[in-house]
Amino acid sequence: MKTQRPFSSDEEHVVLKFRPRTSAHPPARRDQPEPAKAQPAASDLSRYERPRDEGDDFRHRMLANVAAFAFTVALTAIGIWLAVSIADLRKTQDCVLMGRRDCARISVTPHG
Repeated sequence: MKTQRPFSSDEEHVVLKFRPRTSAHPPARRDQPEPAKAQPAASDLSRYERPRDEGDDFRHRMLANVAAFAFTVALTAIGIWLAVSIADLRKTQDCVLMGRRDCARISVTPHG
């Protein structure tokens, strides 16, 4: 049996030479205008500062922290409940699919 090799020519294989960039921006094309130079906004953070005479609202910050913590705890509790109920449902479905008849839990309350 004859094996077929892909036909390749020297025209397909070209080595490209990459030059390291000397500037942070790629060179602009001749047909595109050069973009306007932006002001260095990253180094100027004074617009985010609050004046010193304005007091810190400690109570508001603590209430926000407590609310965030309560939300996180509630979300975690719901996630755990959901995982447990899905695992219980999977156990029950596996039991039913095996053909067993005693899969349902029967809760018995003691008569006092």
